[in-house]
Amino acid sequence: MKQYTRQELVQRLRDKLSTGHIIVGAGAGTGISAKFAEQGGADLLLVFNSGRYRMHGLGSLSGLMAYGDANAVALEMGERNILPIVKEVPVICSVNGTDPTRVMKNFLRQVMDAGFSGVNNFPTVGLIDGNFRAALEQTGMGYYKEVEMIALAHQLDIFTIAYAFNPDEAERMVTAGCDVLIVHVGLTAGGSIGATETMGLAESAEIIRAMTDVALSVNPEVLVLCHGGPISMPADVEGILKRVPVHGFVGASSIERLPVETGIREMTAAFSAIKLP
Repeated sequence: MKQYTRQELVQRLRDKLSTGHIIVGAGAGTGISAKFAEQGGADLLLVFNSGRYRMHGLGSLSGLMAYGDANAVALEMGERNILPIVKEVPVICSVNGTDPTRVMKNFLRQVMDAGFSGVNNFPTVGLIDGNFRAALEQTGMGYYKEVEMIALAHQLDIFTIAYAFNPDEAERMVTAGCDVLIVHVGLTAGGSIGATETMGLAESAEIIRAMTDVALSVNPEVLVLCHGGPISMPADVEGILKRVPVHGFVGASSIERLPVETGIREMTAAFSAIKLP
């Protein structure tokens, strides 16, 4: 396992772009996911607490529910399952910035002491809307706490990669100093536990463009990646790139869940189809 400074990691990503290829971030909910995402050429590995539930066959939104301490789960996954397996790829810890039970500066230091190379805001209330979202914002557990966490990490010279869901959030995260902005266009479609209804690729591209324009107007050096919704396959990413000049893609379900679902089902079916001689 290699730990990177913020400056080293940003340069590593820019070096990848200079080759003419996109940046690829991969969710890693298990050691085997991390191992083979690295072998496949991932530039970043992101440890989400939702990865534990996702790779148990449960919906990714389990990571937003009160099924466990999100920060403790992500930290343990990294320390026990991911960091000991990875050789060169930077590993990013997803941090629940709204957690009122943590002294965030101390927790961020704990994350870095464990060997992570950066942080990301997840679970995120950006995925929540309506009355519940309004109540969270009013009671000290809103998206602004995630912005504060990213700003604090930036002040500590920690590499930051931030989810945003609309132009206002994109502006706030880039102003806070995030090194990479992930434009999130919804729960990933496809497979047994993916979203069944998402916006189309063209509509997603319009949202991504609006957020990218805002982000680059605040900081022309920020890197912008896309994630979620109908963007679940390489062809989908290529479709977005034809419409919007983003720098890459982050896949969690796309990279570790969907291939496992298909691969295990098809391999098991092939064995089951064998007939007695």
